[in-house]
Amino acid sequence: MVKNNIGLISLAAKAGKVVSGGFMVERAIISGEACFVFISEDASANTKKKFENKCKYYEVPYVIYGNKTDLGHYIGKEDRTTVAVIDEGFGNQFIKSFGL
Repeated sequence: MVKNNIGLISLAAKAGKVVSGGFMVERAIISGEACFVFISEDASANTKKKFENKCKYYEVPYVIYGNKTDLGHYIGKEDRTTVAVIDEGFGNQFIKSFGL
């Protein structure tokens, strides 16, 4: 992740524009609320596959990035294997920064 975006995900979290945890992220993807999804590099193979498949099927941009401790830290929570950005403006910034 571009260094500037570490602050951006924290800002999105403070604005209430992220959801985290498997159930909430899956629900955001299926409902069309998710604009961008982060999957931690150290998530289990099953978790990675599940969320990659969900994102591809529902056409939600995603990236496998960082570890679950870092993802949790960025949003002010404990370890998180998945984080979904639920704001189009923030989502577009991540899409641009990752070149998707």
